Amino acid sequence: MTIKVIQVGEKILGKNEDKAKENKKRLDKHGILTINIMSSPGAGKTTLILSTIKQMSKKYKIAVIEGDVASSVDSEKVNALGIPVVQINTAGGCHLDAFMVEEGLDNLPLEKVDLLFIENVGNLICPNNYLLGEDVRLMIASLPEGDDKPYKYPAMFADSDVVILNKTDLQPYLDFNEKAFRKVVTGLNPDVIILPVSCKTGAGMQAWFDWLEAILKDKKSK
Repeated sequence: MTIKVIQVGEKILGKNEDKAKENKKRLDKHGILTINIMSSPGAGKTTLILSTIKQMSKKYKIAVIEGDVASSVDSEKVNALGIPVVQINTAGGCHLDAFMVEEGLDNLPLEKVDLLFIENVGNLICPNNYLLGEDVRLMIASLPEGDDKPYKYPAMFADSDVVILNKTDLQPYLDFNEKAFRKVVTGLNPDVIILPVSCKTGAGMQAWFDWLEAILKDKKSK
């Protein structure tokens, strides 16, 4: 299938929060569970999405909005699995906003979607400042980044509903203190769910799939 690529050349006018509410209402109308995935570059956003598609796409209809500064590399990987995907290129912008996501929604078959992943631009500074219309904010941290990331970028962790701690298969080779990491994250966000996984080996992924299926069922029951 053809990938729709949306080029964003300048800031779209309007109130982001109001537009996010409109997006949320539209997504709720279709019963779509929407997850905004944030992380630094290379933490594993696309890999998590691809692993989840392979595990759950036979049971649930999945779509993806990919946000990047440039290129369509990640959306091509999603497209290869036969999943509806829209690529948003921000032309240097460091985050997605609700207006960009609205345009992405316009190019997806929402009536045929149960689960929408929005892969935000890889950046730990500002994506959390912009609501998109999501149900869940998911933050991915990876062991190679170090256990001090919550100290350096507290807002990203404080605003997330779920934190995926990825690349746990590298623990034997890294000086990563998971206990210290958890202490800081839960200090910032006592209600956060932390799921250690390795998208590469599959370790811990079943807990993620189980959690995701539970909230999908809850969304459908409303």
